[in-house]
Amino acid sequence: MSEHPTIPLSFTRLPEAQMRERARAYYELMDRRRSVRQFSADPIDLDVVREAIRTASTAPSGAHKQPWRFVMVTDPKIKHEIRVAAEAEERETYAHRLSDEWRAALAPLGTDAHKPYLDYVPAIIVMFRVDYELGPDGSRSKNYYVQESCGIALGMLIAALHNAGLATLTHTPSPMNFLAKILARPKNERAFMLLPVGYPSADCRVPDLARKPLAEVLVER
Repeated sequence: MSEHPTIPLSFTRLPEAQMRERARAYYELMDRRRSVRQFSADPIDLDVVREAIRTASTAPSGAHKQPWRFVMVTDPKIKHEIRVAAEAEERETYAHRLSDEWRAALAPLGTDAHKPYLDYVPAIIVMFRVDYELGPDGSRSKNYYVQESCGIALGMLIAALHNAGLATLTHTPSPMNFLAKILARPKNERAFMLLPVGYPSADCRVPDLARKPLAEVLVER
């Protein structure tokens, strides 16, 4: 037996019919999720965003280190700083960093270096990966499977926000070092994802894309 304390698992076994119904309903909910680039400036309930971040932080992580930090930005001045810096990196990317293959892959999405929504979207969540913990005395303790842990938490955050009725966009202006500087984050944190959050605009349109069918993404042996 482990010498570390344990507690009983809180788990309810559901009837199979209910499991199937819940699985199907959740799929249909998430299948309506789309990345949005046309946001409304209408305010949102920030408590909803906080609860979604709390949900994301229930994600499994290497050695239960929870190696993430979420910075929620609502200050217009900071949002503008982020936009200016992000667009500078994006202009460089579109002008010099994209390969022809990458450019062709992005063409159906209609993306470019202009990110006006960063100025007026109600909230921007910047997720940072915490590569190691810093003690009060400056000592370091290692975090494990940081990239994998943050990827799981990010997916849960996107799902939680969509489930609550908000739209998001995964944005990775690369490199993203400017985010740590603007948001005054410590040296053990590195930007992982920039996530605008809000309502889609009334005239929002998204690319006409199809997701791969189950038979193409699932292998059963």
